[in-house]
Amino acid sequence: MAASTNRFSDISASVAGILNENHCPEHLVVLKTLTAALRDKENRDAVEEDLFSGLLKFLSKLWDELLAGNRGGEDLQSYALQLQLIAECFRAQRNACVQSTRNQSLLRELGFIDVSLKLLSFLQTTKLESCDGIFESLRCGVQFLGNLAVGNQMCKDEIWRLSFPDLLLQLLSADDEKTLNYSSMVLHTCLDEAKVQELSKPENIQLALKVMELCRTQPALDWTVLIATQHFLKSSALVESMYSRVSHHDRVTLLELLFAQLREEDSEDCGIPPTVASFLASCFQKGCGAVLTLATGSVSSDEVLQEALTVISLLDVLCEMTSDHKQFMFLQDYPDLLVTTVELLEQVHAIGKASKNVFSAAQNFSSFSVDGDPSCHSPVISFKAHLIRLIGNLCHCNTNNQNKVRELEGVALILDNCNIDSNNPFISQWSIFAIRNLLENNTQNQQLVASLERRGTADYSALKELGFLVEERDGGLLLKTVRKDS
Repeated sequence: MAASTNRFSDISASVAGILNENHCPEHLVVLKTLTAALRDKENRDAVEEDLFSGLLKFLSKLWDELLAGNRGGEDLQSYALQLQLIAECFRAQRNACVQSTRNQSLLRELGFIDVSLKLLSFLQTTKLESCDGIFESLRCGVQFLGNLAVGNQMCKDEIWRLSFPDLLLQLLSADDEKTLNYSSMVLHTCLDEAKVQELSKPENIQLALKVMELCRTQPALDWTVLIATQHFLKSSALVESMYSRVSHHDRVTLLELLFAQLREEDSEDCGIPPTVASFLASCFQKGCGAVLTLATGSVSSDEVLQEALTVISLLDVLCEMTSDHKQFMFLQDYPDLLVTTVELLEQVHAIGKASKNVFSAAQNFSSFSVDGDPSCHSPVISFKAHLIRLIGNLCHCNTNNQNKVRELEGVALILDNCNIDSNNPFISQWSIFAIRNLLENNTQNQQLVASLERRGTADYSALKELGFLVEERDGGLLLKTVRKDS
């Protein structure tokens, strides 16, 4: 320990000695010596406050010089050295914080956060020469913030207070992938429930929207996805605020993240509030007609196409929410959701039969891969199948909805979709699933299915062709699997 103390006394004296000198390469050597020493835990535990104070004075001097426009005159080498010195200061600060609550708190109390943030803002927003040097400084500075915040609530709060929302938004707009990655890590580290609520305010919403934009445009940035799934999706106020303000492109991204969260293996409590489900059901009801524009085959604009894709994504999320997620089964009683879904299925089915279009049934299995997945990417692939799936989910053990589908003449409509359709993989399976849920403990629906006269495929003989039979037993009707050769 004595050796460490003596060594830091020498380094501290060297740092103090460079404060009043013109910058030179030897100054960089001094800082690199400090950075290397702070990689060792024993050294980090031994460093004293006066060394940090000297480092802060040197960093502040660099900041003052940049602010005054003193960037080494016409000498690009001198300017490049300034950037290197800034980066090395940040590296030393970064190393000092590793697994050291003491050093984190000491750097915060001395004022490193304020000076570092000012430098980062200047570097990010001012057009300077030597982009490589700027990016190196930005990366190291943001890494320092990340190490400073880990496991230290007071540091998190201080970083948030001084950087939210403008500087965080600046850093998430950097033209450098590593800076984006480190910046999103800092944001993720600082966030908590209270801060997410701040994000949902209109004056701060742009930061949340930037995160969603990065989820779409920079899918390799894991931190932005974690911000969205672990924080944003848990706030109904933020989800609604973002959804109402973003483009349809980003709405689809938001819905895809919701869908992925719902599909997590351990999703008994996926963290998504029921109010989000209600909001999305309302959005589906209001906008579902947009998907019908795809039937013309000549969508007038990308905006119209994206609006239709949003409807398709909404349907996927609603299907998943009503599939074995008890916290969302109240959607069975959500006003007119079932009616809207049945009526949309009726419209889509009628359009598909009226002329050849994307909603028409097809037998084009050449577009399928060997594992049965469609290789083509039509936006409405499986749309009818998912409408039927949602109807089946909404009718599961729900007599009122079973009766409502019958009253809307939806039973025959679903039976009419029992044929294999390459535009709707697994539509026959979802139709059988829906019919099963419609018949369960519902005598009127059972009698209806059994009494239907053949109208195309709209009767129970279509089920026979798929290996199912409606059988009378104990005064009721059952949907029974039969062998193909029976």
